[in-house]
Amino acid sequence: MLGRSAIAGVWFALASGLVAAQPAVQVDASQVQGPRPLEEQTKTAAIRGYLKSWQSMSGAFEQNRIDLLDADFVGAAKEKMADTIGEQIKLGIQTRYQDRSHHIQFVFYSPEGLSIELIDQVEYDVQVIDHGKPISTVPTSARYIVVMTPSETQWSVRVMQADSQGNRSPGT
Repeated sequence: MLGRSAIAGVWFALASGLVAAQPAVQVDASQVQGPRPLEEQTKTAAIRGYLKSWQSMSGAFEQNRIDLLDADFVGAAKEKMADTIGEQIKLGIQTRYQDRSHHIQFVFYSPEGLSIELIDQVEYDVQVIDHGKPISTVPTSARYIVVMTPSETQWSVRVMQADSQGNRSPGT
């Protein structure tokens, strides 16, 4: 049982925004295709890497720091986001992404184990900040096709693209 000081500390952390709300996450690996079985450990690591990529993406866009993408993004996904952050810097704006929920469906695991494709139906808020002043917050629901590849210690996002429903991917 928590004592009064512990409860007060938790309340302070929540009230001051020190504890970010974690998104709700649902995962479906029942339809994964490919000759190689998707092991539970691999699935867990890919989900952890993907959710971590949302945190680093949010920080990179909010702080206009391309280097924050380095740990979780490679290839086309990193290039598109870096270009968008460069444009934000020129315009004097920042963007804050707060993901609220993910419904992740694994769809393909390559025979060599070098890529995983997933589809994410995600709900998030996008807040635009112009020269330090919040100017809009838009709740968004979008579906992304994501390809992840293993790096030295984790799964990294290589492709993050809106599907054919016309939704925009973060950074594009």
